[in-house]
Amino acid sequence: MTRTAEIVAVGSELLTPEKTDTNSLWLTEKLNEAGVEVMLKTIVGDDEARLEETIRDAVKRSDIVITTGGLGPTEDDVTRQVSGRAVGRELVYHEELEAHLRERFRSWGREMPEINKRQAYIIAGAEILPNPNGSAVGMLLELPGKLLVVLPGPPRELMPMYENFVAAKVRALAGDIHVRRRMLRVSGMGESAVDEAIAPIYRAYPHVQTSILFSKSEIEVHLTAKSESEDEAARVLDELAEKIRDTLGLAVFAMNGETLEEVVGRMLSESGETLASAESCTGGLVGMRLTEVPGSSAYFLEGAVTYSNEAKMRTLGVPETTLAEHGAVSAETAEAMASGIRERAGADYGIAVTGIAGPGGGSAEKPVGTVFIGYSDKSQTRSMRFNFPGDRFLIRWRSSQAALDYLRRRMLKAKAV
Repeated sequence: MTRTAEIVAVGSELLTPEKTDTNSLWLTEKLNEAGVEVMLKTIVGDDEARLEETIRDAVKRSDIVITTGGLGPTEDDVTRQVSGRAVGRELVYHEELEAHLRERFRSWGREMPEINKRQAYIIAGAEILPNPNGSAVGMLLELPGKLLVVLPGPPRELMPMYENFVAAKVRALAGDIHVRRRMLRVSGMGESAVDEAIAPIYRAYPHVQTSILFSKSEIEVHLTAKSESEDEAARVLDELAEKIRDTLGLAVFAMNGETLEEVVGRMLSESGETLASAESCTGGLVGMRLTEVPGSSAYFLEGAVTYSNEAKMRTLGVPETTLAEHGAVSAETAEAMASGIRERAGADYGIAVTGIAGPGGGSAEKPVGTVFIGYSDKSQTRSMRFNFPGDRFLIRWRSSQAALDYLRRRMLKAKAV
């Protein structure tokens, strides 16, 4: 039986645009790794009635309930007392906790404010979770077949506390269930097309959870397998992932969640080849993505942002006649840019981007979103036209993705010859 969990993030600041609850993302990953399914995440402000109702309902519904935050010494830190009320337990004063707190404050060169005595109160029957990184200890209360875990909010306190004192209890409650995940990334196909192609495959694996998500410029296929055997979960995922790749072909560029820039970088590293880029509308985005990968200096030689026509002519050697006859946004200019940067850098490959990112500058013939990707190697120079929807940010990002993917596909074809 799969155990279920809920996470309750406490703090009115988390309901504002300035603060984001990142703890729940980290906790979800850890719980999932233990074979526990997170069914609900809730953010509750510093309101005692709403928080008590939330915790009480969560304990009724789920096997594991974890609260984060609200364990400080001030009036608005209400998690301690409200969690106790929600499970019908009193708070018990621990003299040794107060003494420890006073000693810690003295080690910091000051006396403990009396308000911090609140942090010496623990839910009756709860295990005290030490906090060497802060003043608020955590609590773990074992109920019949359930766990209530009360953790501090700061990640540098919460994470080690969970790993050192909670993780083992969660694994013991979850039993012998192993969870393994794979994420495939797909380019050049829409979400519906991907699902239509692979639905007959993943439906044959009812014990694998399959999710298909669109992310800016690519499709992510998330696979989650649960099994009493770690090896069996991995085997099933490998088998399903291979079948999906065989069906989608070149569109699958990553089998383990790698980014496109990581995949291109690995291909260049393995072949010992080099790359240079020339960009106009993307303003260096392709180069930025490539150089975010550690070790990219081994294969990425240089990048040029040639935004103006003068820069394209001066830096890349794009003929003035090409720009005059075909315009800066054209197949001919993209190809001249790609070959120009490749020759200038002495690289094995050149990739170029030129287009109209908007919101203005489009025409009937070349509307906003028109982008040309140029590609050049030692034996050929090619280009491809794209028409991307979206605002300026999305058009630029999708252009960078298309450039990297076009390069990947051309490299694969060149090696297949």
